[in-house]
Amino acid sequence: MNSEVSALKNGGRKKPTIRDIADMVGVHHSTVSRALNEDQKQKISPKVVRAVEKAAEKLGYLPNIAASTLKRNRSFAVGVLIPDITNPIFPPTIRGIQDVAESEGFTVLTGNTDDDPTKERDAFRMMRGRGIEGIIIATARLSDPTVDECIKYEIPFVLVNRTVRNDGVNAVILDEECGVRAALDHLHDLGHRRIACISGPTETSTGVERLEAFRNFMKIHELGGDLVEGTARYTINEGHDACKKLLERDATFTAVIAGNDLIALGCIDALNEADRQVPRDVSVVGTNDMPMLSRMVPALTTIHTPMYQMGCQAATMLLEVINGYRSDSVVLRMQPRLVIRDSTAPPKR
Repeated sequence: MNSEVSALKNGGRKKPTIRDIADMVGVHHSTVSRALNEDQKQKISPKVVRAVEKAAEKLGYLPNIAASTLKRNRSFAVGVLIPDITNPIFPPTIRGIQDVAESEGFTVLTGNTDDDPTKERDAFRMMRGRGIEGIIIATARLSDPTVDECIKYEIPFVLVNRTVRNDGVNAVILDEECGVRAALDHLHDLGHRRIACISGPTETSTGVERLEAFRNFMKIHELGGDLVEGTARYTINEGHDACKKLLERDATFTAVIAGNDLIALGCIDALNEADRQVPRDVSVVGTNDMPMLSRMVPALTTIHTPMYQMGCQAATMLLEVINGYRSDSVVLRMQPRLVIRDSTAPPKR
């Protein structure tokens, strides 16, 4: 039977096979198999490889990845756990991971957990069921069951953006103290002395380290560290509610540093509701430098986090572990930078 007829019989429902390509090109099916295999195609003449690839494209042939990975006992897939896919800082992280992983022939499976431990557990086990070779975790809490499971079953993993209390883990995180200190130096230089902090969740390393850096700075400058409100999540609503509590407790602060940009946006909403203008009455600083912040009014001063580069570094580190090139653990701290915009100004006299 003609190969094109074979490929299109039964109303086009039959998927083309390697034998269909072999019939079209006039070679043995084993030659087609080698020509479509990146590890073996150099054994075939370039002319035959081109003919096979052209025939495969014409027939709409797609390799059976499941069969290939089963034969090689590898999935060439890695997982990524993200706490909130709607948070604009995470798409650049995922893009960095994908750019590195896909360049090495790996597929990336992404799971959004909504920072919910149950969803995280289910997503992780689904990925394990699909045979991932390793995972990048952006959801880690200081004590994290997913990390414990990775350690127990010797699953390669890298933490990104957050870390844990466990020793001997691979992580790509931000130098939180450096970023907070730069923001507070800026506010101090402007003349602010009553500075408040609306921190992130204290079960995360980002929340704890940013709050600790704030308190250390305030202690060194003898400014007191009592103007603090926590949040349960890194969201606009949490920032809004925390800022309202702070205003009700003590409205004398002239500046506030927020646990992330979403918290800062919620803080600005609460200040506007209280008829406190930013930055005339209160200066506000965020963390992460989400896209589009420069276009809001006032444009938000924030600590820039290089999320794309962190994703690239995390993927590179994970692939090194998977391929056996790395056995020692490394914690890489990326450097932030302060981006000064319109939401900070000297306090009113």
